[in-house]
Amino acid sequence: MAKTLIGTVASDVADKTITVTVTSRETHPVYGKQYTVNRSYAAHDENNDAKKGDLVRIVETRPISKRKSFKLDEIVRRSVGSIELKEDVNEAVADKIDHDHDEAGENK
Repeated sequence: MAKTLIGTVASDVADKTITVTVTSRETHPVYGKQYTVNRSYAAHDENNDAKKGDLVRIVETRPISKRKSFKLDEIVRRSVGSIELKEDVNEAVADKIDHDHDEAGENK
């Protein structure tokens, strides 16, 4: 039976390859404390369907390359998306905040 894992796509930059981060909880054998383990797997995505942030199911398959032994089975949930501001916009906003703060401080 093939191993099946569910994780989040961390990277989709490479062609036909996604990097999936799988998070699991493990218990320490001696101390009994639980801790979180993050493992990343390279998976084959034939049609480049999965995008960064998607929750996906990957299934074990024959070795496709040196690092890839998993392929994309299905996209469980699409990511909502993230907002990334350009660097000069961030600087302008930071500049504006600093000036407003300085002016408010002088008026008091």
